[in-house]
Amino acid sequence: MTWTSFHRRGEVLRDVIASADRRRDGRLPLDLPGVAETFGDEVSLLGALQLRWHTRLAGRIERELLAQPLELEDAVVAAWRTAAHELPGVRAILDRERSSPSTPDIAAVMQKSMAKEHALLALSAGRISTPGAAAERVGAEIEERARGAAAAA
Repeated sequence: MTWTSFHRRGEVLRDVIASADRRRDGRLPLDLPGVAETFGDEVSLLGALQLRWHTRLAGRIERELLAQPLELEDAVVAAWRTAAHELPGVRAILDRERSSPSTPDIAAVMQKSMAKEHALLALSAGRISTPGAAAERVGAEIEERARGAAAAA
C-alpha cells in the first residue's frame, strides 16, 4: 500500500464512520464515494470498522485501568460504555451484523471478532487468565453489564 492509498483509505474510513454516526441505522454505508474503490467489499469495510472499534476499546480500557486500578471490572465496563458512546454508528453496525449477518463470510468475521473482544474484556477485568471459551463467556457477561449500564444511563 502506498502512502497516498494509505491516507486515502483513512479519509474514506473517517467518512464512513461519520456517516454511520449520523445515520445510526446499523447499515454499512457502502453508498459513499470511494468506499467500493478503497475497500472492495463488505467484509473488508466491516473488518476496518471492527479494527477501529477494537483499537478504541483497547485504548479506553488502558486509560480506565490507569484511573481505576483496583476496580478492574468497573474500569472495563466504563471503557466499553465510553467507546460505544464515541463510536455509536460503528457499534450499531457491529451489533446489527453480529445479530443478523448479511453473508456467511460476515458471520464468520463477526464470530471471530466477538470472541476476541470478549477475551479482551475478561482478561482486562482480571476475571480470567487465558483466552478461550471461559474468557468468551466471562467477556460476554461483562459486555452485557456494560450494555445494561449504558441503557440505564
